[in-house]
Amino acid sequence: MKVLVVTGIWPPDVGGPASHAPEVAEFLLGRGHAVEVVTTAAAPPAREAYPIRWVSRGLPVGVRHLAAAFEVERRAAGSDVVYSTGMLGRTTLGCLVARKPFVAKLTQDPAFERALRRGSFRGDPVEFQSTDSARVLRAARDLEVRRAAHVVCPSAFLAGLVRGWGVPADRISVLPNPMPPVPDLPERARGERPLLAFAGRMTAPKALGVALEAVAQVPAVELQLAGDGDERAELEARAHALGLDGRVCFLGPLPRDEVLALFRRSDAALLSSAWENFPHTLVEALAVGTPAIATDVGGVREIVTDGENGLLVAPGDPDALADAIRRFFDDDELRARLSSAAAPSVERFSAERIYGQLEEILVRVAA
Repeated sequence: MKVLVVTGIWPPDVGGPASHAPEVAEFLLGRGHAVEVVTTAAAPPAREAYPIRWVSRGLPVGVRHLAAAFEVERRAAGSDVVYSTGMLGRTTLGCLVARKPFVAKLTQDPAFERALRRGSFRGDPVEFQSTDSARVLRAARDLEVRRAAHVVCPSAFLAGLVRGWGVPADRISVLPNPMPPVPDLPERARGERPLLAFAGRMTAPKALGVALEAVAQVPAVELQLAGDGDERAELEARAHALGLDGRVCFLGPLPRDEVLALFRRSDAALLSSAWENFPHTLVEALAVGTPAIATDVGGVREIVTDGENGLLVAPGDPDALADAIRRFFDDDELRARLSSAAAPSVERFSAERIYGQLEEILVRVAA
């Protein structure tokens, strides 16, 4: 079987699809399938054991989109099936012209994501489904998703939304993001201060201002943030205004192994998101034995069970998040229990099992 993998981002980009797409490519290659990749990039991607076709992000937006759709069409013509982890519209167009089936991996509602980028909507993905301000975006999304031979969602939360877009239930599968391969990491050593960690994109949905306000209320705690995004400069200014210099450190983008090492040396992962689908960063933290303190939104509850491998609080409430942080560090027994349960709680997300199920879907669609 020859599989074309389409993704909007690729290493060294930061984000779930930039980790997921290479993992899928490597897994399928190891299973004896031919693999090719189409992506966008700011510079030529590093060479891999399979071809990577890239479209420059330096092109004007409209030209870039057309170029990507054309590249998908060219490469799909010689493939048995296309697996799209991004660029859904361009994948739909390219596969329509090439007359090839595709499997769409959704990390979130693509219309909702577009509305956020354009600043035409502020709210959560559930509210977005009925707003009057984005009917055209939602209609385009529905047409694109319905063209997919199969839709893969990382959470039951997102799968429920997709059914509402008119995709039959038998064409939807819930496949969680798998736990990463864990390198040899040193044992956790206590630092001068208790340490919290965040890794991911610094964008509005992550609501990192809530995390900063919560940390400001717990003077003994340090927070380290890995990643980048359009809100980073604003967040750095906010941390300074809150008097968090010396306690909050912005590390910038880090490779996967360094993110895992960050989580390993931290006492807990902190996630203050206003909404989430299935945050891979929590799986990464738990995989190295680090429990989570997170907001109870979207698919987070499908990863974190309150009081078992982490603590959950309502979104948008820095006081509640600060209370959870204090509770975690003030109760040695609770902290030890959550930490010991962290790694076993994500064993069900093994890459072999999840990617094996994905391979079965791709083989079925290709046939």
